[in-house]
Amino acid sequence: MTENALTQVGTPAPAAPQGAGLDRFAAMPAGAKFKLGLAAAGLAAVVVALSMWSSRGDYKVLYANLSEKDGGAIIAQLSQMNIPYRHADGGNAILVPSSQVHDARLKLASAGLPKGSVVGFELMDNAKFGQTQFQERLTFQRGLEGELTRSILALGAVQAARVHLALPQANGFFREQQKPSASVLVTLHPGRTLDRAQIAGIVHLVSASVPELTPKAVSVIDQTGALLSGPSEAASGQGLDAQQLQYLQQIEQSYHKRVVDILEPIVGRDNLRATIVAEVDFSQTESTSEQFKPNQGSEPAAVRSQQVSESGAGAQGVPSGVPGAASNQPPVPATAPVTGPAQPLQAAATGTAGASARRDAVTNYEVDKTVRVTRNATGNVKRLNAAVVVNHRVTTAPNGKTTTTPLSNDEVEKLTALVQEAIGFSKERGDSVKLINVPFKTEPLLPKSADLPVWQQDWFADLLRTGATPTALVLVALLIMFGLVRPAFKAAASAAPAAAKGARLSVVADEPVALPGNATPMLEAPRNDQRLAGARAIAKDNPAAVASIVRGWVKGEA
Repeated sequence: MTENALTQVGTPAPAAPQGAGLDRFAAMPAGAKFKLGLAAAGLAAVVVALSMWSSRGDYKVLYANLSEKDGGAIIAQLSQMNIPYRHADGGNAILVPSSQVHDARLKLASAGLPKGSVVGFELMDNAKFGQTQFQERLTFQRGLEGELTRSILALGAVQAARVHLALPQANGFFREQQKPSASVLVTLHPGRTLDRAQIAGIVHLVSASVPELTPKAVSVIDQTGALLSGPSEAASGQGLDAQQLQYLQQIEQSYHKRVVDILEPIVGRDNLRATIVAEVDFSQTESTSEQFKPNQGSEPAAVRSQQVSESGAGAQGVPSGVPGAASNQPPVPATAPVTGPAQPLQAAATGTAGASARRDAVTNYEVDKTVRVTRNATGNVKRLNAAVVVNHRVTTAPNGKTTTTPLSNDEVEKLTALVQEAIGFSKERGDSVKLINVPFKTEPLLPKSADLPVWQQDWFADLLRTGATPTALVLVALLIMFGLVRPAFKAAASAAPAAAKGARLSVVADEPVALPGNATPMLEAPRNDQRLAGARAIAKDNPAAVASIVRGWVKGEA
């Protein structure tokens, strides 16, 4: 080398000034700036959503199915107690944080909330001074109706209820007092019904709560206007009361148990189904008869009483006949028997003309009499109908395969005879027994929760519902970071300031050249027009240095 010149490839980068970050952001392309701003807005939205979700907490129902009046009072009280609340089901339910449910209920109960749309005897607590007797009676009646309504609402099938009482005023000036009566209107939950036992319970509840109120004077209707219980039903005698229904069910269950107990050892436990229907006569009959024994036969009748009366009158007759001792004799005494048929009267042989006599006899005999009173027993079985279904005979082969074969006619007849004997079959009574043999259709058993896959179990579904929101927000944040923030920062880091125009570089040929800063020997492709313009300016001003650099790259020198 003939020329030794000090090559100055570059000078160390000075310390970044205080506004270098702003300058670098300003030097970023417009697209990178837009992406960075969009990423910042997205991250801020994710942070806000996470904070709102975390502050939401777990809310549970405080009260449901409240009236508007009670709902407003409870919300006002919760606002005073600084307890957060929410509405659910269109405002019919009030939700509070799960950790404050019990405390809120106790505090509201101490404040007398919820009062409910039905008022009871608490009306008597606010008695006004100087109210009339009519107002006192009316307040008492309203309180009694409210208490009965609350008791009826305790039934699970009843959604709402109203009770109307007709309490006549007692008056001592009337001999016959009017009796009280009651009417009950029940609104049932959709799909719910009241059986006869529950209706009878409502009737007896109301009748036992009002003095001198009989169950026949209580009427119960539903929201459709159908009469469930009332005087017409009791007067007509139609239908069965709760005790009769219970007796009928006991009879049917007893016959059903007999049939199952006698057939299960033969056909197997789950291979038969039986139903027994009994017709029971609950009518009450009473008959009275009187029989008289005729006064005939060899035995004499008993005399109860006898009355005999005799009377006679005679006139002074003129003596007649042959005078002497024969005409002066006294009359012969009567010879009529005390008992027996009456004898004709005999004229006294007095020999007097115009004499008369009369004798009456009355005899009363005892008469045989038989009185019979017959009362038929209630609850007699009038007819029995039995329906029995028997499964086909199931056999299992050694390889585990099951086959079904129907029963023969002889076996079916034998099973039918057993059922008839078990229920006390009576042809004269009109009983019927029907036994058929058909294959049962078996449904596959549902797998237990332990046998279900993890993604089909309840706890996994709850976990997904609980963690879906935060997981989605975290995924959105990651997408923003890797899709918008990272490319924007890489673009800002790669945007190095261009070298000052006019800087001179001198190198000595065949000498290694030190690259400025952290430059690598590999030549990066220009990322923007500014860097390309700077490289062209350096090559134009210092062609020898650029040639030496290219030569070193070609030779593979570091």
